[in-house]
Amino acid sequence: MYDVGRVREDFPILSRKVNGVDLVYLDNGASAQKPQAVIDAVTRAYSEEYANVHRGLHYLSNLATENYEAVRGKIARFLGAAEDEIIFTTGSTMGLNLVSYGWAEPRIEPGDEIVLSVMEHHANIVPWHFLRERHGAVLRWVETDPDGGLDPQAVIDAFGPRTKIVAVTHMSNVLGTVVDVATICQAARERGIVSVIDGSQAAVHMPVNMAEIGCDFYAITGHKLYGPSASGALYARRERQAEMRPFLGGGDMIREVTRDHVSYADGPMKFEAGTPGIVQQIGLGAAIDYLTGLGMENVAAHERILRDYARQRLGGLNWLDLQGRSAGKGAIFSFTMRGGAHPHDISTVVDRKGVAVRAGHHCAQPLMAHLGVTATCRASFALYNTTDEVDRLVDALELCHELFG
Repeated sequence: MYDVGRVREDFPILSRKVNGVDLVYLDNGASAQKPQAVIDAVTRAYSEEYANVHRGLHYLSNLATENYEAVRGKIARFLGAAEDEIIFTTGSTMGLNLVSYGWAEPRIEPGDEIVLSVMEHHANIVPWHFLRERHGAVLRWVETDPDGGLDPQAVIDAFGPRTKIVAVTHMSNVLGTVVDVATICQAARERGIVSVIDGSQAAVHMPVNMAEIGCDFYAITGHKLYGPSASGALYARRERQAEMRPFLGGGDMIREVTRDHVSYADGPMKFEAGTPGIVQQIGLGAAIDYLTGLGMENVAAHERILRDYARQRLGGLNWLDLQGRSAGKGAIFSFTMRGGAHPHDISTVVDRKGVAVRAGHHCAQPLMAHLGVTATCRASFALYNTTDEVDRLVDALELCHELFG
């Protein structure tokens, strides 16, 4: 049985008070809190085991290398991939930029198309705009359904003879929409189109498996996965890695350097130049261990309970406009309040009640324009949240409505 009370004990920050009341942390879509196991792993790596990796022959370097490289295997198992398909990054933003620069830029010609959904985070938009600005690529946008869903067939129908890439999120960071990326990736593969999936949210909330999804690239970010910031990984299919040029040059990514020649290491080392985020990745490995111990199916089941309860409670507030009502969505709720209260005002008021939510465009301005709003409030739930905290959110929103409604 999933014991959320016991889980909460693993996160020391959840015991603190904010503005004199118990913290309710509902900004998990931006960054999740860290369990003690991750904090301990980071502390131990710095205080007892730190050295640079790969090239040292002394005890500490060997130990640090062993601990660091073990994380590659943990992430591979977590994603259902092979170890040599996992490239360490600082997060999804770096991973998606690596795909844009390393694979796409040498292949994009004027008029080539990149298909995107309107739900994408800026990290899965701006790297493709670089190709539009610099190489004449054409961005083709697919809109959501009225309920915030994304029909995979609508994405497939956007494919044309000049489509080189399809880049879509697995789960929207604003609407919580879960996308049938497997169907999209299968259709893309049949047409010779490269598929790039932003897994920043999905990998946190559900089991994911690269063999089942069938994508070419899949990006995850550590700080949303209960790990340290500046950690993460890019899954890159072997044949795509072989086609990619290095993103950064320096130590550790070379085979040989002379005055007149340079040859590169095989992937994934080819894409990991310089001293890496050793401790950050070790901390991410501890976070993956923690999630694996809980079981992602159990995490997903708990969050479905939160989603259904929050949907019922928030849906009962007739002065609240919820964005995104697709079936099977995740426990992410974006909303605005009728009566003129700006999302920033709402966030400030509920914070006085100890409830942390996010306000703004959530790095998704094309989606905001599509929805006809400039900003929303967002409450995003995690494995340690409770239905009591949903009630705390609703109470805080009712106070806000009294002030602004």
